[in-house]
Amino acid sequence: QVQLVESGGGLVQAGGSLRLSCVASGGTFSHYALGWFRQAPGKQREFVAALSRGGRRTDYADSVEGRFAISRDNAKNTVFLQMNSLKPEDTAIYYCAADLRSSYWRTSLYANDYDYWGQGTQVTVSS
Repeated sequence: QVQLVESGGGLVQAGGSLRLSCVASGGTFSHYALGWFRQAPGKQREFVAALSRGGRRTDYADSVEGRFAISRDNAKNTVFLQMNSLKPEDTAIYYCAADLRSSYWRTSLYANDYDYWGQGTQVTVSS
């Protein structure tokens, strides 16, 4: 059983930055492909960023490309999402997720690809 716990959310002004963290326990962290998703009020959960098991391939939603960066620290069982130049439309609950079945080079872009999810952390960007 894998448990994921996010932290780092909060209230920030437009143009500001936040760094989200997600710590995993259980299983072998280095074997997971990882991703971040978000869900705004009244909207469906959407893909934000993904990182391959090997850590060398990343993918981003068009809406965050160039502003957000996903990374991992296998020694700390942690995946990060650095968010810069935040906009009010980035306001959402952010979830990290782990895909235990992915190949070494593949990123997982769809929610159905993922096996485990965190409880989410709220990010609010004021204008």
